[in-house]
Amino acid sequence: MDISVLGSFTVRECGRNVVPTAAKPRKLLALLATHPDQLLSVRSILDELWGEDLPRSAMTTLQTYVLHVRNHIVSALVEAGRPASAAKAVLVTQARGYLLATHGGAVDLREYERLAAEGHRAVEAGRWAEASDRFRGALGLWRGPALVDVEAGPLLSVQVARLEESRLSVVAQMMEAELRIGRHHRVLDELAGLVEQHPTHESLHALYMLALYRAGRRDRALEVYARLRRVLDDTLGLEPLASVQRLHGDILNSHPGLDAPDAEGTAGEAGRDRDGAAVAALAVSGAGFRGVS
Repeated sequence: MDISVLGSFTVRECGRNVVPTAAKPRKLLALLATHPDQLLSVRSILDELWGEDLPRSAMTTLQTYVLHVRNHIVSALVEAGRPASAAKAVLVTQARGYLLATHGGAVDLREYERLAAEGHRAVEAGRWAEASDRFRGALGLWRGPALVDVEAGPLLSVQVARLEESRLSVVAQMMEAELRIGRHHRVLDELAGLVEQHPTHESLHALYMLALYRAGRRDRALEVYARLRRVLDDTLGLEPLASVQRLHGDILNSHPGLDAPDAEGTAGEAGRDRDGAAVAALAVSGAGFRGVS
């Protein structure tokens, strides 16, 4: 079984999409698909499907939804020449809940998390080019907002929000890795689009400011800071993070520590003399954002 949740929702058994069109069976399968090969309790599933408005017939209705999903799996199996009984080994009923067994199939969420983890390990080791490649690979698995075509209940909403936060964190770390190895021209357009999408995301703005400065666009970098400061004040009543303010000051002063490194990620003599300027600016990428994005 192959599962895709990083965009439109698909679950394929023997190459055939088995996602129901009906809202609640679709939501049931989506919840199981975001926890592949893991037992989900009946209580969790009921919370997702009905929240606090639990009907008296909830258990019977849940069993009907399970049968509905399993029938889609049966159709795919039979079409592929496999026995219908195999469906019970895919959507598994256990005493305390249900489990969606992938039997080694491809799961985009797992692959995303694997590549992101490899990128994080590369960052810790200072292997910036490798980190960038791993992060780009992870982000390349996204085909749009997670579960964009599923009506999410309370549990799926939390999962979708967690995935979006993770995606933004990986984006920022990938941009940082690119800047660490002097690829500021490569990321300028991407960062321009990202700060438009996320007008209060301070780490993305800091990275964009640094990329602009290194591309010889100092005035534009200062404009980006001014707009960020204005938006934060208008929407949240906050000043930019201290690290972003320091970056702004370093740009104003054209501090040599902000100069681009070479292709190996090594700064010039002036940059090595002070481990604050560019490194402090890039470290903002781990800060996330405050308030709405």
